[in-house]
Amino acid sequence: MIAELEDKEIKQVYKTSIIQQTAYWSEVKKLQGLHTKAFNFRTKQSDLYTDSPSDAYFIGDLLIVIQPIDKEHSIAYVPYGPEVEPSEENQGYFLEQLSESLRTFLPPKCIMIRYDLPWQSLWAKDESCYDLHGNWLGVPEKNIQEIRLNYSTNHWRLRKANTDILPSNTMFMDLRKDRDKLLGGMKPKTRYNINLSKKKGVEVRSLGIESLEIWYDLYRQTATRNNFFLHDIHYFRIVLTARANDTSSPADVYLLVAEVEDKPLAAMFLVISAKRGTYLYGASASENRNYMATYALQWRAMEMAKERGCTEYDFFGTAPNPDPSHPMYGLYRFKKGFGGKLYHRMGCWDYPLNMEKYSYYTSMEFQNQRYHLS
Repeated sequence: MIAELEDKEIKQVYKTSIIQQTAYWSEVKKLQGLHTKAFNFRTKQSDLYTDSPSDAYFIGDLLIVIQPIDKEHSIAYVPYGPEVEPSEENQGYFLEQLSESLRTFLPPKCIMIRYDLPWQSLWAKDESCYDLHGNWLGVPEKNIQEIRLNYSTNHWRLRKANTDILPSNTMFMDLRKDRDKLLGGMKPKTRYNINLSKKKGVEVRSLGIESLEIWYDLYRQTATRNNFFLHDIHYFRIVLTARANDTSSPADVYLLVAEVEDKPLAAMFLVISAKRGTYLYGASASENRNYMATYALQWRAMEMAKERGCTEYDFFGTAPNPDPSHPMYGLYRFKKGFGGKLYHRMGCWDYPLNMEKYSYYTSMEFQNQRYHLS
């Protein structure tokens, strides 16, 4: 049972490795014109974890982004939250109780709460969801997913969203290993390409806001080459300049550029929050790809994260398996070469607050699906 839910100041959001649940991310959203809210909640540990005999209370928090969908209505979006992950049997009930507690704190015409859950998929450890080669086959049909998550709830209101906003599949690198073991755990081709980029003279530098045009030119080339949505440069200016240093959950953002003789070949945004470094955005030139600059860039980002005390590195988005027909297969092949471990999240789950409005919204949303948004 969720008890004593209370709102709090954004600057009091707890320190976390999940950048989308930090005060820094709230500042990013604020500068984009969105409103955010933060809440503390208390619940008994025995209500979270089936193997916990303790009646002691767990205190957690979550950051919510209020996203308007028209002049009157809005959505309460929880990016990669809540962070606490209950036992599988308790997850649906926990989300139901949390949602009902949040209802009165949200705008009157908020039609739903959308949780972009960071929790491991309920099917990630199910042997029947893997082929003979150990490749994940994915989750079952939506109705099967909903039955499993709702079985412990009172009202059966949780719905699997038509689209996942943030990536539901990623790869994590364990940065607690020393440098040689990290390199030794990579595929030979990846290790070779890292060394090749060095031999070819590729250097990686951390640049400031004055170099944002360098990033954007590479990003524009990447978007054109891969036919994906092009953000305005202002969006990246916000991500790079937003600060939350007077809060409990700041983040450090670095614009890294790989170049040869001052010619930019690849660039990325590295965000460090608590003990995690996250590869948030990446781009590369359409020419001179034989310099393997993207490999030098990723390796330097891992080194920087490790130097700053991080224990893990999040590649932030990949295909769920090595299926050549998947639009993100190229990212899978590239990122898998570094030796990371594939992780399958739950993705987006909705708790409707106005069923009629929710049904209409989701029917329209289904026509405009995309893999992930910012």
